[in-house]
Amino acid sequence: MGSPTGQQRQFPSGAAYAEALQHTQLCFEHPELKGARPELTKLGLPRAISGAFASVFSLTSAASGRRYAVKCFTRHVPDQELRYQAISSRLAQLDQAELSQPWNLGFEYLPDAIGVGRERYPVLKMEWINAVTLSSWLDDNHTDRFAVDRLADRFEALTRDLSEHEIAHGDLQHGNLLVASDDTLRLVDYDGMYVPALAGLGGTERGHRNYQSPMRGNDDFGAALDRFSAWVIFMSLKATAADPALWHRLHEPSGEFLLLTEEDFKSPGGSAGLQTLLAHPDPTVSGLADQVRSLAFQPLDLLPPLAHPIPKQRTAATTTASASSRPTTTAPGTGGLPGWMTGHVPPQAAPPPAATSATSPDGFHTRTPLDVVTAVLWPLLLAATALVIVAGFPQPLIGAVAPVIVAAMVTTFARSRRVERAQSRAVLTRLADELAQLEDPVKAAEKLRKDKAKFDAAEVKRTTAYPQAQDKLTAQYHAELREAEKRKVRKQREIDKKIDGLSEELRKALAKALADKQSAFVRERLSRRLIAQSPPHGIGATLAARLAAAGIRTAADFTGYRPVQNSSYNSTGAVLVLSSGRVINVQGIGEAKAIALDVWRKDLFASAVARQPTALSVAEQQQIERDITRRRAQLADQRKAVESGTEASRKQARKNLEDGQERLTRENTLAGNRARQRRQEFGRRTVALQQSSTLHGTLSASMEAAKLRHRGLSYACYVRFLYIGW
Repeated sequence: MGSPTGQQRQFPSGAAYAEALQHTQLCFEHPELKGARPELTKLGLPRAISGAFASVFSLTSAASGRRYAVKCFTRHVPDQELRYQAISSRLAQLDQAELSQPWNLGFEYLPDAIGVGRERYPVLKMEWINAVTLSSWLDDNHTDRFAVDRLADRFEALTRDLSEHEIAHGDLQHGNLLVASDDTLRLVDYDGMYVPALAGLGGTERGHRNYQSPMRGNDDFGAALDRFSAWVIFMSLKATAADPALWHRLHEPSGEFLLLTEEDFKSPGGSAGLQTLLAHPDPTVSGLADQVRSLAFQPLDLLPPLAHPIPKQRTAATTTASASSRPTTTAPGTGGLPGWMTGHVPPQAAPPPAATSATSPDGFHTRTPLDVVTAVLWPLLLAATALVIVAGFPQPLIGAVAPVIVAAMVTTFARSRRVERAQSRAVLTRLADELAQLEDPVKAAEKLRKDKAKFDAAEVKRTTAYPQAQDKLTAQYHAELREAEKRKVRKQREIDKKIDGLSEELRKALAKALADKQSAFVRERLSRRLIAQSPPHGIGATLAARLAAAGIRTAADFTGYRPVQNSSYNSTGAVLVLSSGRVINVQGIGEAKAIALDVWRKDLFASAVARQPTALSVAEQQQIERDITRRRAQLADQRKAVESGTEASRKQARKNLEDGQERLTRENTLAGNRARQRRQEFGRRTVALQQSSTLHGTLSASMEAAKLRHRGLSYACYVRFLYIGW
């Protein structure tokens, strides 16, 4: 039954519905609901879950045994049936196989379904789902980091489903997100849902205050409706997955929020909860908290969807899970990187050439003829030395030393001719050259550390400055809106004051016009009465001529007289007052004759006033009213112009905001690209440093080994080789 035209229909209270549901055989006509058994309280009354717009009852059908959630509306909702038909039609078009999880529940809008008193009212019949609210699930599972992180990813997938189909729930919050036994999500309460068919209609609610942007207004109703609440819920889940202790620290038992409340979004600077998240050592927690903080004061249609989040950090839970479920195979040509990392890190540079493969000889090998001669020469020369000493050579010292010196010189020459010494020197030279070409690994590592520290500091500054710049743009946008609104209010107030004064102005204009008309009538009547034709008592032709010569011919030419004292004759005379206000003295007009003239004029004036018009003519009145109407229209046009000017200022402010946001995004993207290139460069430098350090160690070890072998080619070793062979 519809409501009377022009009236908003009154709906029963939850208690009235509960009373009616005690007799479902009577209040329902639908076959599935007629005679259904409601879930009862301890007092034996139907149990109601009450909200702002409706009460929900659990009923089990007597016909099929199926359980339903029946929503009974307690408040009027504009276009309710149209909305539910559009929502039902859109959800029916969804291919369940393409959804991330079976989050949408079937429902049926039944007009005039339940009888309460003498009236019938609509209900929403929904399938019942055995699940718990998101907050209750977190109470029981927040310590299971893997499960919470998995649920966060499923929530992200759910929002992606909604976004891809241009659907917005309108009130994403812990009570409308149910977690089923398989840890998948279900959405309930579609009262405020947006689907494309409802574009152009306003929203019916503003959503739970602890999940909505401070910028959300009554006119916000579109596909971007859920973006802020999606970020809030996603951040809460990811933060709890990263640090389960945050649940007990920031959530209150039975609290109507997860980790943050409305006040945290409105006053982020004074929010202890938000500051806790921003200062958290885990970059996922602090990064998402900073994202939510920066989004809180941006218009809803400018918020990024959760389907394209900021670069997602990996929590400990996901890292462990992914690492355990994925083999670490090495991709070919990636320098030893696991295959799953290919494409996510820069390719490693080809390793530098290995150290010289040639090694220095570890001793002398294979005697040459010169070696044999040298070996034979030593005994002969030693024998000669002994002979010199025994024979008594005149200078025995010279004779004894000379053969030894010759033998040593021959040995030195023979040793210098050995190829092993040349090979050893060549190896040492090559190793020394290669070491000289390498950068000192210690110095290179210190330089790399300093460069990375400088880069990290600059990145922290940049990533901090980006949301600050966004906040500044948003604050400037709202300041411009406020200033435009102030100008509009001030100008419209001035115009409204003028418009309000038009009625009084009309009254005064009409009164003035009537007064002017009456004055002209009286003046015209007075101007007809010539003094010469109907002179007052005591005024003869001579005095009338004198008065005419002075400019007083009719009763309209003067307004009265003034007595004057004649000191010469100790008598009182009179002067006449002209219409212009000037006074004249007319010969022969004394006080008595002046009085006679004045009485004559007053009589004529009274007679004219008695005959003067008492109202304006219709034409005269319409002319004045047209003038006022024209002025009213001009003021109305001015008021509209003010509104148009304000709207232009709003559009310009929005354009400035969008241009600024686009500029910031472009600059941030370019800076992010440069940062990624720098990180790739640091990665390449790190790999090169590792390779260089390894090569430096290898060359140093080779140098030490070559030096040790070179010591095996000494003079004593050569003499030993001559006679022993090694």
